[in-house]
Amino acid sequence: MAQLRGIRGVKIPVTDLARSTAWYRDVFGFEPEWEFADEDGVVRGVAGYVGGGVAGLSLRENPEKARAIAGFDPVNWGVATRQDLGEWIAHLDGLGIPHSPEIEASIGWLLVFTDPDGLEIHLYTDESHGVDHGARPGYGRRVGMAG
Repeated sequence: MAQLRGIRGVKIPVTDLARSTAWYRDVFGFEPEWEFADEDGVVRGVAGYVGGGVAGLSLRENPEKARAIAGFDPVNWGVATRQDLGEWIAHLDGLGIPHSPEIEASIGWLLVFTDPDGLEIHLYTDESHGVDHGARPGYGRRVGMAG
């Protein structure tokens, strides 16, 4: 079997394509490069990149699926440091987007906010805080380290 090279992209269902495209553009710098029209000629999907090409993103108008995953966090986005997370907080504040406070998560720090359809967006730091939260309910622990 050939080695995987990474994740090519993430596809997110949305209720309103234009609204979500604008939101992901404002928040993540999303720039659609492709659009997908259905048989009726109506564009119901777009694809492009976020973060200057760091990750592929597709948005697909599918209101039923978008409502079904509201409150879920299917993708975790990464930032390098806690300082970077602080810059994201300032960015979201500047856009008027509500968000959690900085959270000391299982390994590093975390910021949580939602897209226009209620999909949870999680930004995690690669930087670790070194605190073992493995015994706390809802926090991760290394596999094989049952407590």
